[in-house]
Amino acid sequence: MTRIKFTSKFKTKVVLEALKERHSLAELAQKYQIHPTQISGWKRDFLSGAETVFEKGKTDKRSEAEKKNDQLLKTIGELKVENDFLKDALR
Repeated sequence: MTRIKFTSKFKTKVVLEALKERHSLAELAQKYQIHPTQISGWKRDFLSGAETVFEKGKTDKRSEAEKKNDQLLKTIGELKVENDFLKDALR
């Protein structure tokens, strides 16, 4: 049996409907053809990360490692251009 990968948009839709509590988890699970514990897990994950939405200074979600990697790639590119220019100047 293969795993089904749900989009984040779908998960958000299901979680928001679960948070409204208009229907039970069993009803939602039947409606979306998923297991009720899956909805509970998504709901738990959603609520645990909800406080990060309103944090100031965290608008860039990239990690420090990704930022450093981008900076290093930029520096490498600049050095390559400079190196090529100097090679051409020596000819």
